[in-house]
Amino acid sequence: MHNAINKTYLLVLVSILSTLATISIAAYLPSMPQMAEHFNVGIKEIEFSLSIFMIGLTLGLLFAGPISDRKGRRTTTLVALLAFSVFSFLIVFASSLYELYFYRFLEAFFSGFLVVNASAILRDMFKGKDAKKFFSLFATLRGIIPIISPSLGALILFFYSWKAIFIFLGIYSLILAFFIFKDLKETFTYVVTNVFESYKSVLFNKNAIFLIMILSLGFSSSFIIVSKSSYIYMEYFYVNAEIFSLFYALNFFAMMIFSSINIKLIKRYSPFLLIKLAVMLQILFSLVFVLFIENMSIYYASLLIALYVGMNGFIFGNSTASILEYFPSNAGVASSVIGVFQFFMASLISFIIVLFSKDDLFILSLGMFFIPSISFLFLVKIKL
Repeated sequence: MHNAINKTYLLVLVSILSTLATISIAAYLPSMPQMAEHFNVGIKEIEFSLSIFMIGLTLGLLFAGPISDRKGRRTTTLVALLAFSVFSFLIVFASSLYELYFYRFLEAFFSGFLVVNASAILRDMFKGKDAKKFFSLFATLRGIIPIISPSLGALILFFYSWKAIFIFLGIYSLILAFFIFKDLKETFTYVVTNVFESYKSVLFNKNAIFLIMILSLGFSSSFIIVSKSSYIYMEYFYVNAEIFSLFYALNFFAMMIFSSINIKLIKRYSPFLLIKLAVMLQILFSLVFVLFIENMSIYYASLLIALYVGMNGFIFGNSTASILEYFPSNAGVASSVIGVFQFFMASLISFIIVLFSKDDLFILSLGMFFIPSISFLFLVKIKL
């Protein structure tokens, strides 16, 4: 019993660790107008700091894998948390826009280590069906953060200035560092590996790459909904800000529910079968969305979108655990590759949809249909 509680506690701790990058993006979004006024620039200049954060995060993901596999999870996590905290505090004292960019880039770079290490720690701790179960729980816990982060930032901003958000991030990461130092033992057993060979072993494993593509496309399917959510609900369906937050949260609640269902089903069915079922249902839901979007009410639209996003509750946990099972000695590098593919593909697909979108939901609905359709093509190529 004690061991189960300990594993559950560590799972929660690692899940919180993995979401620091998400929190640091979402929590400061409401403060952008105030930051633009403080630095005496337009809102676009502050929005550019989000792009810089994504670049820093991607580079952090690339470097984190081999360093984590060489120096261990615990040490690199503690260093990354302390560095993240330092650069969060330095943002508060930034005297120019370029200082803000510089500190934000470095803050993001070290957050990449946390994303990689969180998955690698779980891979070190759990194997087989246990891994699928705990990765599903991991996905569920991570799904809570996108729901509450913008509201958290808005709440802080209601009482204090934008600087308080970054002070909160700095203190938050220090608290995490304390618990990691106190409770997390090193989970990685060092094996001498060549970094180039380590990346090569991941990139040339066909089954792993197909699964990484499926996972990345699943991530992209959620990301395009998040990036277009304000347009869908507030501009297309004309709901106010308060109602919008309910529709926005519905997608993540659906993913959490299906992640919980996945934990029960994984005891009886193979993860590959559950992934295939989820992708096929995504194709079905998106096809209905494409065919009937012109005359669809907000209630049917929001239900279809929530079911579509919810299917990632099956895809995320099963795919991640299945990928990392191929790489017991270099899970850090494998996690890096997963992260880079996810963020790059999601950014690219989102950019394309935004670029070609008009004053309707047709392009978005086509994107929703083609993403799982491409995933299905990768699924049929996997040889078990």
